[in-house]
Amino acid sequence: MPPRRLLGEGIRSIVMWAPLVVSCAYVVLFSLWTTAVSLTRSTLLPDYSWAGWRNYTVVLNSRNWQVAYANLAIYGTLFVVLATAVGLLLAVLIDQRIRGENVFRTIFLYPIAVSFVVTGTVWGWLFNPSIGLQKLVQGWGWTGFRFGWTIDRDLAIYAIVVAAIWHGSGFAMALFLAGLRSVDADLLKAAQIDGAGPWRTYTRVVLPTIGPIFVSVLVMLLQFAIKTYDLVVALTAGGPGISSTLPALVVYDFMFQRGELGRGSAAAVMLLASLAVVVLPYSAFRLWQNRRRFARV
Repeated sequence: MPPRRLLGEGIRSIVMWAPLVVSCAYVVLFSLWTTAVSLTRSTLLPDYSWAGWRNYTVVLNSRNWQVAYANLAIYGTLFVVLATAVGLLLAVLIDQRIRGENVFRTIFLYPIAVSFVVTGTVWGWLFNPSIGLQKLVQGWGWTGFRFGWTIDRDLAIYAIVVAAIWHGSGFAMALFLAGLRSVDADLLKAAQIDGAGPWRTYTRVVLPTIGPIFVSVLVMLLQFAIKTYDLVVALTAGGPGISSTLPALVVYDFMFQRGELGRGSAAAVMLLASLAVVVLPYSAFRLWQNRRRFARV
């Protein structure tokens, strides 16, 4: 290969890989720095005096963190399960080659293009009893109608679930639809020849075939749930009180509102650990899956 062409290939490789390398280095270095700060007595500014596991103990014993993780269990479970179910249902309906498919697909995908802040703001208006659905329905004469979820301590977290499902189900639908359209036509023909109806075809042939898509959707939605911040801030601000707060809000509260950098870093590390519990097994599964596929080849 001529030297000039070799140099060009090297430059193109550097340009292609540089953003990825820089991004990985950025994430790794700041994660390590955050972990180091979480073990110090840092308050408003970094203070590298050793504190051991004291910050973690304080955060774990704080009521805000306990409420946040209890809310995360409710929100994460409902969001992941229901968004997956709604996305799968929409994908199956669109897969029937219905008229106006492109229009429906655009409508269902539209929430993905909207930021979480906008989503939270709009749903906040709908749930607001002064200007939202409650006021509208009561104006029609149904004075006993109540829909002020965001001002109810027991229902505020479910308001976030509803808004998140609206935002995330289109994403699940897109992945499921791609999986459904990739199913081998011969399998479908064989199922029809055997006399299987639409229900049995989907449950016995199609859905097992797209099993890896299910895993991908569940993992990605769970990541969204763990990292949720701006949707909650825009919709309920963690209230009433702390009834709808999530771990990401606790990290922000410790770091920027209380000025306790060490404890905020400890909360951030624990949030990162929650993400790692989801991402690492999924990465190991994909690696095992790829190796198995190449071994067959």
